[in-house]
Amino acid sequence: MKLSNSRPCCSGLFSGKLTQSEAVDLAAIFRVLGEPVRLQMLSLIAIQPNQEVCACELVEPLGLSQPTISHHLKVMYEAGLLDKQRRGTWIYYRIITEKLITLKEAI
Repeated sequence: MKLSNSRPCCSGLFSGKLTQSEAVDLAAIFRVLGEPVRLQMLSLIAIQPNQEVCACELVEPLGLSQPTISHHLKVMYEAGLLDKQRRGTWIYYRIITEKLITLKEAI
């Protein structure tokens, strides 16, 4: 369908289309973020000056046990949202900014 000024209707609709593979990958990450406590964790990490925290630092603000915190951090790490670094007996988690930018651009 064309408009009276000869421009095609809805011409840019598919310019940002996700491939099937991209949609599957992004859906998996959004499922990970569908857990409210994981969104809280990501938010707490994001507001830190260097966007990283030790896993032990999340226990008190979230009121959860260390094993529960570690489980959620592991899920986000495996989804590619966080990077981790062992420092002695502690593990520090850092946001992977590029992954969040990808999510933002997808929506």
